[in-house]
Amino acid sequence: MNAPDVSLTMQALGRQARDASRAMARAPAAVRNQALRELARLLRAHVEPLQAANARDLARAGELSAPMRDRLKLTPPIIETCAQGCEQLAAMPDLIGDVVGLRQQPSGIRVGQMRVPIGVFGMIYESRPNVTIEAASLSIKSANAAILRGGSEAIESNRALAALVQQALEAAGLPPAAVQLVPTTDRAAVGLLITMPEFVDVVIPRGGRGLIERISREARVPVIKHLDGNCHSYVDEPCDLDLAVTVVDNAKTQKYSPCNATESLLVARGVAQAFLPRIGAVFAAKGVEMRCDAEALAILKQNRPAAPASQAPAAIDIEALLKPAQESDWYEEYLAPVISIKVVAGLDEAIAHINHYGSHHTDAILTSDHRHAQRFLREVDSASVMVNASTRFADGFEYGLGAEIGISTDKFHARGPVGIEGLTSLKWVVLGEGEVRG
Repeated sequence: MNAPDVSLTMQALGRQARDASRAMARAPAAVRNQALRELARLLRAHVEPLQAANARDLARAGELSAPMRDRLKLTPPIIETCAQGCEQLAAMPDLIGDVVGLRQQPSGIRVGQMRVPIGVFGMIYESRPNVTIEAASLSIKSANAAILRGGSEAIESNRALAALVQQALEAAGLPPAAVQLVPTTDRAAVGLLITMPEFVDVVIPRGGRGLIERISREARVPVIKHLDGNCHSYVDEPCDLDLAVTVVDNAKTQKYSPCNATESLLVARGVAQAFLPRIGAVFAAKGVEMRCDAEALAILKQNRPAAPASQAPAAIDIEALLKPAQESDWYEEYLAPVISIKVVAGLDEAIAHINHYGSHHTDAILTSDHRHAQRFLREVDSASVMVNASTRFADGFEYGLGAEIGISTDKFHARGPVGIEGLTSLKWVVLGEGEVRG
């Protein structure tokens, strides 16, 4: 598709989205919920065709890194999670039209704020085809219209999913153009999508740092974004060591590729001798490379993690998994079986380290001291802060939002997992009975 054709295509998508957004804003909640339930049904009924489309994408993805390839997969459990997300959204209360904070003024007027759709959002994302459904379902629930631009590596999967979304919209009597997939993989489409303020009200990028920095730099519409997911788990003194081992293991190894996986482990000096050999054995058994500060490295080498009984010691090169950390490691989002480990004096140093090196995404404390937990919650400057839980819970579905459009590390409009509320705005409403200003 040449440049004039791409421009015409994007202009057409924008006009159709703007028109559809007005119809969506008028649509009753029952109709929008009907579309979501129909989408869930269609997803379950089309598992095999969806996997066939995904297989075509995977066949072309030989040069992708392992984390990106993992994100590209559209398995039956992922499809089922998408369907459940649609149903969860359909069951949630409708926020559109709610009036909050209504109060009487001395003049006699009553003033409040009404929650309304943003209008049209553009979504730019890489690899994960399930984002197509998350974005579409949230768009429907929040009475918005969406223009979706997935990565070229997932084009077959995204086309198949978007077709089901439009079927569900049409079945409910809603305009199919309320959710549109950019049909071309031409990168010029991205530049056009983020510079159409007459059609697009906000852009949400999900992908690598390079993509998000480009969108932030070039966009002429507001952007909801996060750049990195350098998430921390801090093992405090005192804490339940059994709990800490279980949670840290899950936070790092349950899945390596998501932005909410723990990338940095901080351990209080008072529990380091007891905790580090135990978590080191877990990581070693799973082939996780540990990049350690001098103190953590000394503890792990003195108490070298043992290979599990099910594996011969020679099967795991423990020594190769223990490496000295560089300064850059404290900033790093690995998205891989690699973790940085540092021993800290205690809570104060842990909080200072996280606020300095972290990406303000998600950070957790493992502790049995209520006062320490409360300080951590108040003082760690991140979008999600957790106590005695895995950072992997930083997710719209897990937070009960039905799905998420992304995770924002910005500090205004939306922060953390962005669900329905993050795709709405507030406008002032004034109710009077003939009052005039003197």
